[in-house]
Amino acid sequence: MRFSAQSRHRCTAGESWSPRGSVTMGSTATEIEDLENTPYKFLIGEQTEKMWQRLKGILRCLVKQLEKGDVNVVDLKKNIEYAASVLEAVYIDETRRLLDTEDELSDIQTDSVPSEVRDWLASTFTRKMGMTKKKPEEKPKFRSIVHAVQAGIFVERMYRKSYHMVGLAYPAAVIVTLKDVDKWSFDVFSLNEASGEHSLKFMIYELFTRYDLMNRFKIPVSCLIAFAEALEVGYSKYKNPYHNLIHAADVTQTVHYIMLHTGIMHWLTELEILAMVFAAAIHDYEHTGTTNNFHIQTRDLRNLVIEMVLSTDMSGHFQQIKNIRNSLQQPEGLDRAKTMSLILHAADISHPAKSWRLHYRWTTALMEEFFLQGDKEAELGLPFSPLCDRKSTMVAQSQIGFIDFIVEPTFSLLTDSTEKIVIPLIEEASKAESPNYGASSSATLVGLHIADSMRRSNMKGCVSDGSCSPDYSLAAVDLKSFKNNLMDIIQQNKERWKELAAQGELGLHKNSEDLANTEEKHSDTHL
Repeated sequence: MRFSAQSRHRCTAGESWSPRGSVTMGSTATEIEDLENTPYKFLIGEQTEKMWQRLKGILRCLVKQLEKGDVNVVDLKKNIEYAASVLEAVYIDETRRLLDTEDELSDIQTDSVPSEVRDWLASTFTRKMGMTKKKPEEKPKFRSIVHAVQAGIFVERMYRKSYHMVGLAYPAAVIVTLKDVDKWSFDVFSLNEASGEHSLKFMIYELFTRYDLMNRFKIPVSCLIAFAEALEVGYSKYKNPYHNLIHAADVTQTVHYIMLHTGIMHWLTELEILAMVFAAAIHDYEHTGTTNNFHIQTRDLRNLVIEMVLSTDMSGHFQQIKNIRNSLQQPEGLDRAKTMSLILHAADISHPAKSWRLHYRWTTALMEEFFLQGDKEAELGLPFSPLCDRKSTMVAQSQIGFIDFIVEPTFSLLTDSTEKIVIPLIEEASKAESPNYGASSSATLVGLHIADSMRRSNMKGCVSDGSCSPDYSLAAVDLKSFKNNLMDIIQQNKERWKELAAQGELGLHKNSEDLANTEEKHSDTHL
């Protein structure tokens, strides 16, 4: 398809459209000829970028024509269709390039993973068109650092207000449920039921108390409660089966568990711990329950698209993993922001590493959210996105692929990273106990303060039930057990999905009875 002579003539006003001012509209006709003659289905590297820049200028020219009302509708339609075909070609090329060079998806054999599952993995966990490469000297962005700054402003504003010590009243059922908040097997669904569907509010308050964040940063209790309640309203806006306040509470608790049981909390500053809890709590605020691709297809422009630096943006998964792996090989050690990013990302995709009972329930909710998107796509006459057709989606196969290529490598890297960070801290703490050794580092002292705060936060419950106060010191960290227990659960869940896949399942709606029966046959693994 070619641009019309009319459009060429009107696009020669001479105004600059290149962001760098290097190309002007005075040469549009020649550029369009070049654009049309480019074999854009096989674009790579700079050629793709050049074409993208030119296309943006042409589109801006068309917008000017529309504003002036000086445009032929037929030509406009042809030009827009042409632009759409170019965009699609660039999108396909970028996805193919990423799959070929940056991630493990290129190793997937077509006969081992269904095409729909591969498409889902590719569309969800790789970056699409528009990704810009960072300069070597630039450090990767991490939204929790932004959150840390925002949290600092947030705390400073609250500090200026009166410090009201009005605590959050815990119902008896909530107190019982939160006794397991330090465990990997923590049941966030039980907390949500016990709290009257306010699991996020109680989780935020509980962790701010346990880490002594309100006291350390002079955060008024009333402000924290109001903030948590406002978050819950946002998470409930779209009534999502999966991306809701329960998911936010679950990710927040999982981040807490990882920091606590890997000893990473002894490495982080108090402000960084505040940033971690804060980021986990808000990471899916006002999530619409649909994928980014759905918004593109329906022409929705969301403000959240601007903030693609979120560590929980799944499209950055493989680049994030690659960055951490490279850092592990460097003598200077791991970057704090990258490590914090990995912890939050791992927590966000952690349900396949939880007990089968929890994992199955999360999978049910997630698939229903996918199917609701598929229902919308069918109503709009759009093709189904991967895993969104409730009549044909292979749920078991998708979970196996998710575990094999996303979850298992992520948690393996998480444990490797925590070992590299925490083992030296343990050795330092051990030396610090020696009378001939100097003062402990500031990081160790912060960790000791936090561990003491957490012990004190547990004292009331421990006394009432006769149990001992837990030990959160570096000496009590058992990284080997942390890793082995997680990998055991992941493997058990994968084997159960394989059993279901072998039965020829076609959708979660067809196997809910089988899954329930399978659940009864297996006992949950607890950490």
